[in-house]
Amino acid sequence: MSDIRPFTVSIAADAITDLKGRLARTRFPEKETPDDWSQGIPLAYVRELVAYWQSTYDHTRLATRLNAYPNFVTTINGLDIHFLHTKSPHSQARPLILTHGWPGSVVEFLKVIEPLTRPELFGGTPADAYHVVCPSLAGYGFSGKPTAPGWNVQKMGKAWGELMRRLGYSAFFAQGGDWGAIVTTHIALENPETCKGFHLNMVVAPPDPETMQSLTPLEQSALAGFKHYQDQDSGYSKEQSTRPQTLGYGLVDSPAGQLAWIMEKFWAWTDCNGHPENVLGRDEMLDNVMVYWLSAAGASSARLYWESFGGGTAGGPISTPMGGSIFPKEIFRTSKRWAAQRFTNIVYWNELDKGGHFAAFEQPAVFVNELRNCFGSMRL
Repeated sequence: MSDIRPFTVSIAADAITDLKGRLARTRFPEKETPDDWSQGIPLAYVRELVAYWQSTYDHTRLATRLNAYPNFVTTINGLDIHFLHTKSPHSQARPLILTHGWPGSVVEFLKVIEPLTRPELFGGTPADAYHVVCPSLAGYGFSGKPTAPGWNVQKMGKAWGELMRRLGYSAFFAQGGDWGAIVTTHIALENPETCKGFHLNMVVAPPDPETMQSLTPLEQSALAGFKHYQDQDSGYSKEQSTRPQTLGYGLVDSPAGQLAWIMEKFWAWTDCNGHPENVLGRDEMLDNVMVYWLSAAGASSARLYWESFGGGTAGGPISTPMGGSIFPKEIFRTSKRWAAQRFTNIVYWNELDKGGHFAAFEQPAVFVNELRNCFGSMRL
């Protein structure tokens, strides 16, 4: 292994003191005018979260949770890439790289690492075992921040292939959601000899015009969901893809601002029946927010939108074996026949009745089962 360095997540005492001080001095806006989330995350909930984050949350728990797994850093194309690498004790375990998106982090995968590496403890068999690699996207978390343009999804797809080679994996599987789904697609495109199969829990494929007169209920719902996203839910994306630097000043300076920017998406994109804490714990959501706050990643994480939109996510047909899991509250959904226009070798497809955008985070047992079912029929 070349240039693989052990890494320990540490949170300095003065960083915690600074955070608590900023939270105590938060200047809040007035209350929203409607009694719902239609103008964004409500003031009462943000006040509650800010007070909890300041006084009750264990500010060292993120480091404790992450350091429970082996952390490493390697330099690829001049940039430090942070990743978790947990090897299974089973000799037949197969390598698997999991990639998060925005506003997620490697925290999303902490509940699935053990079931994937030690499946016999979670209803599986040694045949279901994987060596799990979870990198932090460039500009996210404890990875480095690019100082020049170019770190788009294609570059990360190539870099993740290099990462797996450095770890000694000449063949592997890949999985991702959100930006991780796009990066994972590019892993397959950029590494056709080594990526032997991939799974997406956000399958991005446009509607097939030939099907418009015979839409299935899922396709009708997908089109309605896309319209809702365009009309009511995509403002963050427009801002991050056009003015990430301007946005970053507020997010990096104000922990309350960074919290609200992320927590609103946990409400909007989970299958939570109106409140994110119905499916995700407050502490684990704050763990994810802490990743962004500690690394001051408000601007650097948003730049992935600026880098990758406008053709950056394009690519031709993909013949690598592929699987898709379609969760009902996913922001972009598609049907198998739409997906088949691009993914020409779909070997697994499942439409689930519960779950949303952050599949591994909110439905870890279902997520693990989907990966077992998908990769079970694939061979390295």
